[in-house]
Parts: sequence; structure tokens; C-alpha cells
Amino acid sequence: MAASTLGSAWGPLRLGVPGLCRRRPPRGLWARARRLSEPVASGRSVAAGSGLGASGTDRYCLELLRKRDYEGYLCSLLLPAESRSSAFALRAFNVELAQIKDSVSEKTIGLMRMQFWKKTVDDIYSDNPPHQPVAIELWKAVRRHNLTKRWLMKIIDEREKNLDDKAYRNIQELENYAENTQSSLLYLTLEILGIKDLHADHAASHIGKAQGIVTCLRATPYHGSRRRVFLPMDICMLHGVSQEDFLRKSQDRNVRDVVYDVASQAHLHLKHARSFHRSVPVKAFPAFLQTVSCSGGLFKENSTSGF
Repeated sequence: MAASTLGSAWGPLRLGVPGLCRRRPPRGLWARARRLSEPVASGRSVAAGSGLGASGTDRYCLELLRKRDYEGYLCSLLLPAESRSSAFALRAFNVELAQIKDSVSEKTIGLMRMQFWKKTVDDIYSDNPPHQPVAIELWKAVRRHNLTKRWLMKIIDEREKNLDDKAYRNIQELENYAENTQSSLLYLTLEILGIKDLHADHAASHIGKAQGIVTCLRATPYHGSRRRVFLPMDICMLHGVSQEDFLRKSQDRNVRDVVYDVASQAHLHLKHARSFHRSVPVKAFPAFLQTVSCSGGLFKENSTSGF
């Protein structure tokens, strides 16, 4: 496949693979999110500016997201007020797990931390959470919304398997990883919003896979700086691209073709998700707001409740 529309093999990744976007993200959506986040810059309490309680655990989750998952932070600010604190807790839990891989020098240490979170989830569902800020807030969210334990455990299990630092053998492996992490996160977000709908779940599955694929692409320069490449090996082999080509930041045509093929798979999932826009309850749309960061085409420009 031709990849000329992506331009540089590295520049577009930092911008979120614009080849996935049909149109620019709605200006009003991000303007509203930035207005909600302004108290951070002015020195006022983040929690107060977000309509949350003043507890230290609230603020911890908020600050963790603002520093480590800014897109998730902005999109959580746009959720209904009664759902925000739970959404922050859920995404903070995801951040805690995601940063384990890059913060440990040995896999054994990573496995120990994953085991801590497995036990923490068990304790949360036994109404005995440990005295850890994210765990306490997640416990509150579980009690408030009766969140499904299975999705939380899927996220932990999949990130634990990912500690091996191996490239995905094929695009299906990458999709499975995205389904068990990003899609599971969206299923839980739908539960926080009180949504139980088959069409919404189906859309969430495709959107989660698209987000996982785009995240893998966007992280390629960072991983390359650490001499790691995680792009699917089958697509790289198809175009005759080696890991060394990515490590030396080659901009050859075949490297751009790999990026194009992987991005096209994400675009296909977004296209499937759009096909459900008439069937998904309107109340479910806020759960999918972060999709704007990887494709402005998923949402209508004049509305935050259509995709």
C-alpha cells in the first residue's frame, strides 16, 4: 500500500496519525475541556474546579491523570458531574498499571506489582481496600456503580503478559491486547454512565481496538529511543522492514507502508464503530470522547453527543 499521504514516518505519529481523521476535532469540545481544567493553571484546587470532593485521594487521581494521561483527563472532565470521580479513579488505575512496565528494571518486580493490584481488586470487592489513593477511589467507584470485576482483572492480566517486551507477531495479537485493555476500560466507563446496551458494547470493542493500535503507533518513536519495536512483525515482514529500520528512524517508502497498513487497521475499526451510531444510546457517547484524540471523524463537529 502507498503511504505517501502520511508524509514523514515520524512526524504524523506525534500528531496522532492524521490519516485516521476525516475532519478536525470539534473546537467547542476541547475548548470546554480546557475551560474546566483552567483551575490547575490558576493554582486553585483541581478537585474543586472539576466539581469533585476535596479529599486527598480525589486530588491524587486527578493529578496522576493530568500528568500521565492528559487526553483521558480532559475527556473525563467532560463526563456528567456524577460520573467524573469514578472515571478519574478508573483511568488512574489504568495509568498505575501502564507505567509498571517502564518503571521496573526486572520482570520479576513488575510481576510483584501486578500481583499487588490483583490482590487489591480482590480486596476491593471484599470491601477491604488497601490504604492507597487509587485503590480507595476505585473502591468507591465499584460500590457506587457495581462495576464488573472481570473487566478490571482483564486489564491487569493483559498488562502482566505484556511485561515480556516482545513485538506482536501479528495485527491480531495487537488487537487482542487493545481489546483486553482499552476496550475493557470503555466497558467499565459505560457501566459508570449506567449504560447496559449490546450496541454500545460492540462500538466500545472496536473503538478500544482502534485506540490501542493508534497508541502503539504513536509510541513507536519513544520505544525506538529505548531500542524496542512493538509493531506487528507480520506487517513488517510483508514490506521487508526490520526492527533496525525503525531504530534508526528510517523514512523509506517501505517503512511508511508499514505505518500506513497498521493505521488503516485502526481506521477500519473506527469505521465499524461509526456504523452503530444510530443504535447506540445517546447517553453512551461521552464514554467514547477520547476517540477524538485519534480521529476527529468519529464525532460530528457541531455536537459532543454524536459519533
